[in-house]
Amino acid sequence: MMESLLIANRGEIARRIIRTARMLGIRTIAVYSEADAGLPFVREADEAIAIGPSPARESYLSPQRILEAARKSGAAAIHPGYGFLSENADFAEAVEKAGIVWVGAPPAAIRAMGLKDAAKELMQAAGVPVTPGYLGSDQGEERLAAEAEAIGYPVLIKAVAGGGGKGMRRVDRAQDFAERLASCRREAAAAFGDDRVLIERYIANPRHIEVQVFADKLGNCVHLFERDCSLQRRHQKVIEEAPAPGLDAATRAVICEAAVKAARAVAYVGAGTIEFIADASQGLHPDRIWFMEMNTRLQVEHPVTEAITGEDLVLWQLKVASGEPLPKSQDEIAMNGWAFEARLYAENPAAGYLPSTGRLDHLLLPQSVRVDSGVEQGDEITAFYDPMIAKIIAHGPDREAALSKLAAACAGIEVWPVRSNAGLLARIAVDPDFRAARIDTGFLDRHGDSLVATEPSEIAIDTAAAILSRNTDGDPWAALAGFRIAGADDNRVRIRIGDHLFWGQSRRRPEADIVTIGETTVLFDAGNAWPISLPVASEVEASQGAGDGAILSPMPGLVISVDVAEGDHVAKGDRLLTVEAMKMEHSLRAPFDGIIGKLQVSGGTRVSENQLVVTVTKEQD
Repeated sequence: MMESLLIANRGEIARRIIRTARMLGIRTIAVYSEADAGLPFVREADEAIAIGPSPARESYLSPQRILEAARKSGAAAIHPGYGFLSENADFAEAVEKAGIVWVGAPPAAIRAMGLKDAAKELMQAAGVPVTPGYLGSDQGEERLAAEAEAIGYPVLIKAVAGGGGKGMRRVDRAQDFAERLASCRREAAAAFGDDRVLIERYIANPRHIEVQVFADKLGNCVHLFERDCSLQRRHQKVIEEAPAPGLDAATRAVICEAAVKAARAVAYVGAGTIEFIADASQGLHPDRIWFMEMNTRLQVEHPVTEAITGEDLVLWQLKVASGEPLPKSQDEIAMNGWAFEARLYAENPAAGYLPSTGRLDHLLLPQSVRVDSGVEQGDEITAFYDPMIAKIIAHGPDREAALSKLAAACAGIEVWPVRSNAGLLARIAVDPDFRAARIDTGFLDRHGDSLVATEPSEIAIDTAAAILSRNTDGDPWAALAGFRIAGADDNRVRIRIGDHLFWGQSRRRPEADIVTIGETTVLFDAGNAWPISLPVASEVEASQGAGDGAILSPMPGLVISVDVAEGDHVAKGDRLLTVEAMKMEHSLRAPFDGIIGKLQVSGGTRVSENQLVVTVTKEQD
């Protein structure tokens, strides 16, 4: 076993590798950019070396800086984690040439699987089923169009060197092919420097199923079962699970055997993932599952495989890289229970998944499940890297039990003022279709609107009302609700939550978490976070009879246009004004048919989050 290990990565995967290395008595060396100097992985390593400015291309993506740090620290081995340089064959070769152990796939295997067309040809030769399509070298528009016609529409045009959803276009009709091809080529050239494409049959109800494989330098190769990664948004995974729901033992055996064949075909060593696409329109069957690509590294979602097998995949990597045999043979690897991983991102689903950056003034992550996180309360989420805050991993004896644990864990997450997708994750976990495993890669496109909370629950609103109206000095005349001389007690309180004003019942027992963070009081409700306050007098007056027509800015920014004037009649959905923030424009629209009341802003006004900008009053019938 190596004595020292440099981790050429950051965040949660760096912390994950440090944990296993420490258990094995291996000295760890972290590398970090200027933006990451204060993060936990830097503190937790035995040694940490600064490698440059915040942009990844000047630090984590610089082979020269990584190798220089390795020489400086005397590192015996380099673990690339995932992303960054983990699938860079030239870097892997440079590491080995420097006499340093490379904890990753052989450079030849990385190259063999790096181009989609070459990889598929290799898999066909190895007897691994591939998606029907065209992989030829003739890239003429006429030839590609003819092949698409022969495959049958709809088809997918995919960049040969693609990844992450870039350089991919669906084409439903022959008359659209030329335009989509040109668009795909432009994007592929810009993203990968290679505009070559392949054509595949489009799968109408696709499931994304991948198999974890592992091989050593002695010729042994095994699988550790499959994962289902179908829950995606724009080709980016959101929730993964293992095993794949609806996959029977016979079909599992077929795809796992195919995955091992694929790994052997490229003389693979280390951890890898063989990705398959399945046509799930009539269930999962062996003859409707095809090879898609291979990831020649450890995957973000590897914890679900660890959960169901009880194996430490990073430990396996370190043993294999040291020349040791695989810790277990195929018949010694067993599957136990079910596991889910939810990716907690710094983004705002209610605002079109806008990225969110800033200091994590408040961060509460679940204690009841495994959490892999690269940050802690007080750390900064920057715009330089992946916006992941944490991975939430839940394991149970069966799918229902594991999913219930995931739902509870995600509902209890608290993040502020950085926005997160915790509420979305919590809603997915209790969605009837997801719980029944009625899933494919289009699940979020079909269900997205219903999974994003636009306002708190009634119970949460009442909780906010109860807390805000609480009489702290015991003076009954200062109370906002309660005793009346005539009639029943009025327990309603007008409060502002997020962008809107609500009536809440002030006498209900609190059933949601409310935390004061700096000068802001925040209501946490099922993973969602809402700033709450008592409205100022002008807001209350403006909203009287307006049917909650108080329009507040959803973010700090600049008003770049005002499209209405006081007294104008507007219809529901009409644009009232536009706010620009984070280089994106956000249009504020009329919530119902009505009349424009007081305009609080004009073009060029800078506004803060939740600032009242205009009111709309419902027209009298």
